Amino acid sequence: MTISRPFGTVLTAMVTPLHDDGAIDLDSAAALAKYLVAHGSDGLVLSGTTGEAPTTHVPEKIDLIHAVRDAVGSDVTILTGAGSNDTAHAVRMAEQGAEAGVDGILALVPYYSKPSQKGIVAHLSAIAAASAVPVMLYDIPGRTGVALADDSLDALAELDTVVANKDATGAVEPAKDRIARTGLAWYSGDDPLTLDFLRAGASGVVSVSAHVAGERIAAMIAAHDAGDTARAEALHQELLPVHTAIFNGPGAANAKAAMQLLGVIPSRHMRLPLLALDDEEFASLADALSAAGVALP
Repeated sequence: MTISRPFGTVLTAMVTPLHDDGAIDLDSAAALAKYLVAHGSDGLVLSGTTGEAPTTHVPEKIDLIHAVRDAVGSDVTILTGAGSNDTAHAVRMAEQGAEAGVDGILALVPYYSKPSQKGIVAHLSAIAAASAVPVMLYDIPGRTGVALADDSLDALAELDTVVANKDATGAVEPAKDRIARTGLAWYSGDDPLTLDFLRAGASGVVSVSAHVAGERIAAMIAAHDAGDTARAEALHQELLPVHTAIFNGPGAANAKAAMQLLGVIPSRHMRLPLLALDDEEFASLADALSAAGVALP
């Protein structure tokens, strides 16, 4: 089976490094992007949930795109998020990301407002029409409060710029039929379920755990591609404690703290309402990651 991977295979939903005063640390963002690419990622998603998109602003998002692109070059896929419950705002983010040279737009189902399915389709269609840049839909009902229905997904898949879906529904069973029906490239949006999604026909993953385990995640996907089911399953089992450590609390805060633990970035500062890990939590994360096979300095 030929697998479509328009955005790559292992895309890290990258944290946004901040100085202790709350300003974005662009130098550390560049260093982090290089680190992730050197450790298994062939794509980066900026300004997503893990990147604290709700509390970063347009000029910062554009500066971040430029800093990361300068760091990793043109061969690494970069997506930027266009997540808002204000369609006009989401469209502006998509337009500005396209102007800044991203390879893709991550278009989130609108959150909190709980619009009708027709409203969701209209919202995501407006984002898709904002530029010629390819779009990955993002279906995460646990955060948005509403899921993409099959009819909505089918309608969106007809749009020329919509090429992929990030599935964070937690439901693997419907994915196989949805992939076959829509022809979209499918990306796991839930690290512990990545192998299950691959078995259903997914292309890869938009991962938080790849901050600390990108090479192992890439190896798991390569083993699956090669038909080495035993190795893929063994790596999946190896990765489960990593996922548990990263998602024991807010994944964004844990992933950022993990990057500080590894010496990649200097600060684990977060913008409210997210809080940085305190010293006790930081030590617990270090213990959990070490036990999960992450080599800490």
